[in-house]
Amino acid sequence: MKDHVGFFDLEERYAAPSQAGDPLERLVQVVDFEVFRHQLRATLRRSERDQGGRPPYDLVLMFRILVLQEPLSRQHLLRTPVAQPKI
Repeated sequence: MKDHVGFFDLEERYAAPSQAGDPLERLVQVVDFEVFRHQLRATLRRSERDQGGRPPYDLVLMFRILVLQEPLSRQHLLRTPVAQPKI
């Protein structure tokens, strides 16, 4: 039973990267993403909501996802071996 992961073990698992200096946590502390709200609202066009439907995601949330996704995708590219063609 010691190998079994419990419900509250996730807290300990997330604490390890934080203690090691997680760069994503540092980025969130340093960058104030709300500063970009006005620029995003002026740049991006949203469709009219007269026809109903699900409310759109927050602009700053989507921008934050894109910014935080970039370092992770670069790390993945560095770790992924490139397939060599067979001759």
